[in-house]
Amino acid sequence: MQPNTKPARLPLNGVDTPNLLATINFVAGQPELAKFQFRAHNEWIEGTHSKSVMHGFYGAGQEQKHEKPFYADSDHPAILCGADNAPTPVEWLLHGLASCLMAGLANIAAARGIKLTKVKCLVDGDIDLRGILGISDEVRNGFQNIQVSFEVEGDAPAEKLQQLVEQARARSAVFDVLTKGVPVTVSIKTIQ
Repeated sequence: MQPNTKPARLPLNGVDTPNLLATINFVAGQPELAKFQFRAHNEWIEGTHSKSVMHGFYGAGQEQKHEKPFYADSDHPAILCGADNAPTPVEWLLHGLASCLMAGLANIAAARGIKLTKVKCLVDGDIDLRGILGISDEVRNGFQNIQVSFEVEGDAPAEKLQQLVEQARARSAVFDVLTKGVPVTVSIKTIQ
């Protein structure tokens, strides 16, 4: 009688599939290791221009560091009284949503053995500036709506590729925060 063994998964789509599956199984057995805290430290430069650094975070039971610090500038275009040094904060939010969905899709495809050949994601957000400019209290400050569209090509039927997008949406942390909200507290320390 032969033991029922599955062949080992190989890396796929640039995803270390064996490590991904091992991580899922490891965390399932030790849920306390699933608690993470990510951080962004931001400093004003001038006008509407600021710079964030993301370097340290907490995860897997201890403080961690990226291999190097990552920097992200933000500004407003000239038409919105900025110097156009970088994308606006709301554009970074759209980028966060797109990249979270994309990472999920790539991981899920690799775990399901689907080879991807091309994936594109377009994210549009509609905003009415009367809210943030204080012109109208009846207009929301943020996006009124966000549209996400995918173009996916791979070695699976269209139905399976659609399921990848749906599963990526269902498991996306950024999609969850945007659609279900999260408590946000703001504190201040003044320096004189």
